[in-house]
Amino acid sequence: MRFPGNLFRRLSRNMGIDLGTANTLVHVAGKGILIREPSVVALDINSRTVHAVGEEAKRMLGRTPGHIVAIRPLKDGVIADFDQTEKMLRYFIEKVNRRRSWIHPEVVVGIPSGVTEVERRAVLDATKKAGARDAF
Repeated sequence: MRFPGNLFRRLSRNMGIDLGTANTLVHVAGKGILIREPSVVALDINSRTVHAVGEEAKRMLGRTPGHIVAIRPLKDGVIADFDQTEKMLRYFIEKVNRRRSWIHPEVVVGIPSGVTEVERRAVLDATKKAGARDAF
C-alpha cells in the first residue's frame, strides 16, 4: 500500500533546532520551544559510548568516574566532533518525536552565518543521520 507523500508531512512534527555552543533549543511547529538544554554529551572515553546528553550530562560534570567525560561537541557554533553532535541531535529529535518514532520530521537547523560550505554540509549530514527526513 502506498501512502500519499504529504500524509507523512501532516503527521510529522516538523521542528527547528538552534545548535548553540552553550545551549540547544528545539522548536516544534504549533507547540513552541519544547527543549532548552545544554549542548553537552557525557561520553565513556574507553568505549566511545554516550551515557547522557543535555541537562543530565551537565549534572554529571565532576561527579563521574575518570573514564566518563562531559564534552561540548560544538565550538564557535560549528561541529567540532561530528559523531557526538549526531548522537546529541538524535537524542533531541527522539525526545520530541517519542510517540511518532516511525515518522521522521523535517528539520531546520540554525547555524552561524560565517560558516564554510563544508561546515554547513556537516550540520545537514549530522541532522539527517540523527533521524531527520530532510534538513535545511
